[in-house]
Amino acid sequence: MDKNKKEFVDSTLKKTPSKKKSKKSKIKKVILAIVILVIFILSSVIGYFYFTLSNVNTVELDKSNKGLAISPDVVKKLEEIKDPPVTIALFGVDRRTEKEVGNSDTILIATIDKEHKKIKLTSIMRDSRVAIPGHGLNKINSAYLYGGPQLAVKTLNQNFGLAIKDYVTVDFYSMDKIITQLGGVKIDVKQNEIQFINDYQTDTASHQKVKPVQVTKPGLQTLNGLQAVGYSRIRYIGNDQQRTERQRTVLTALLNKVMSGGVASFPSTAGKLTQFVETSLSTTDIVSLGLSALNSGTKNIVQARFPLDSYLTTPTIDGVSYVVYDLATAKQQLFDYIYKDITPQEKK
Repeated sequence: MDKNKKEFVDSTLKKTPSKKKSKKSKIKKVILAIVILVIFILSSVIGYFYFTLSNVNTVELDKSNKGLAISPDVVKKLEEIKDPPVTIALFGVDRRTEKEVGNSDTILIATIDKEHKKIKLTSIMRDSRVAIPGHGLNKINSAYLYGGPQLAVKTLNQNFGLAIKDYVTVDFYSMDKIITQLGGVKIDVKQNEIQFINDYQTDTASHQKVKPVQVTKPGLQTLNGLQAVGYSRIRYIGNDQQRTERQRTVLTALLNKVMSGGVASFPSTAGKLTQFVETSLSTTDIVSLGLSALNSGTKNIVQARFPLDSYLTTPTIDGVSYVVYDLATAKQQLFDYIYKDITPQEKK
């Protein structure tokens, strides 16, 4: 090979790797740019999410077992369960102003049961006669009035052998705003419920200085915030058992709406709703629980109420009407239902 040819070949061989190296370098830069962009977008979304949740009214509880009356026996039982469900107390407080404490006329236990892929909404009847720590035997809805959420959660744990450590509270006005933000809820209204819905929503509207939209016909329809709150407050049709059923119906409709949006819309939805509640849950807790429920495949929302009809009586004691029942039986039934997914049966 002559000298010129050799020089040409040598120069070509030297240039080839350089071109390949340049190509790889460009690809790496593009990939790096994409990664940085993705990180930026995710950071922005997460930042916005946490910013919107920063408006939630968080109240700290003494979450020690003693502070919430969680017994050693209950702790031991839960240790035997592989993945115990998460339980949160939900209180609907009857108050007209922010300064009032009020009775918890709605008492529900929300359970996220990943093992059985269920969300359970369990009502405790507000007139249940139980021992309220430091206040003797009284209606369970008075616990919130006497000692706020700390005493209300403690009373639930002590009487029913539970291990609830968190709560969420709403009142008539915040519930109205939550339902309104979600565009209303579909409820099958009965003819004899219309007048009471309108009476109750007019009462709520008068305190907010707004004009209510009257419900005019029965049947399945979308109720706005005021109307749905009026529906859930009805107490003069049927008994208190049916009242708790209406409350669970409204809450189930709300949860279905939130869950139907899926994981993608959860940050936006949570940001809109949490500003209207008071809770012991931190921002991190809200994110974790919400995404956990949505990602677990949980699509089944089930309802229950304790005590069952065949186990209760409604005596008048010292001029006050109560719901009375065997607390030991209710305690076992409630634990089995919430933590083991065993549905209790009426007496034969």
